[in-house]
Amino acid sequence: MGLFGFGKKKHQDEDAAEREAEKAADEAKDEAENTADKAAAQTAEEHYPTEIVSAYEGRGEEYGPWDVNDEDVIDYDMHLDLGAYYLPYLQGLSLRLKASRADQQILGSTISYGSSSLEIEAFAAPKSAGLWDDVRADLIAANKGATEQPGVFGTEIKLPVQLKGGKTLVTRIVGVDGPRWMLRGIFSGTAATDPNADETIALNKFFADVVVDRGEEPLAPRDLIPMHPPVAPAERKAAAAAAAGETEGKEHLKDIPNKPDGPFDTDQQVEVKTTLSRGPMFSEVR
Repeated sequence: MGLFGFGKKKHQDEDAAEREAEKAADEAKDEAENTADKAAAQTAEEHYPTEIVSAYEGRGEEYGPWDVNDEDVIDYDMHLDLGAYYLPYLQGLSLRLKASRADQQILGSTISYGSSSLEIEAFAAPKSAGLWDDVRADLIAANKGATEQPGVFGTEIKLPVQLKGGKTLVTRIVGVDGPRWMLRGIFSGTAATDPNADETIALNKFFADVVVDRGEEPLAPRDLIPMHPPVAPAERKAAAAAAAGETEGKEHLKDIPNKPDGPFDTDQQVEVKTTLSRGPMFSEVR
């Protein structure tokens, strides 16, 4: 009897030890995950400005929008290539492209996310000075209802826009100067009126994660930087592989399709919106 009792106790001790080991392993796993989450959050914070300021500093060093040649530029391999800039991924967004009806030249893009939207355009700027201060002054002079206010990207413009039917759309216009370019963002909906809303935070970070490719083409200040139809990350990789001779027998991959079926995922939508003319570049919000 004693032998059987001793064996039972031994198994109980082994089971208890095993449970303690599993508990310790789970705790270690949870701690590692928490540490990773904190590190990821800290990394995200490094690239996303949250402080309300009058002058935006640290672009290209701590925060975006980025330039392709910035030393500390974020990894944009999975961004959507539109020529003038690369757009990051955001679950649940839809994308519209604004194009000229005359020649189908793409002029800009609009991101819709929840009840908010963000229109993005990239302009050429002088080598020696930024452009946003002058553009902001023009906006104030041309629109009586426009007012300046500090924001996460520096001084921004709040501009009410009268719509058909008598409704008023409040927009928040930001501008960030980079090397020989200025990136303008027009926020509307919740992202223009509630600075603490999740949509506002998501689109602020989206704008900060845009990577601009100015190119070497001679452009006059305030000219739009040329854009092209969207090229998805997989298509860029396929084209690069073809160019490097890594797709022998698949020469068709050398030609990137003009209009990818899906730039990001099944929930991403791309629509080309045509306009009769560009209209006033900075004095109107369309």
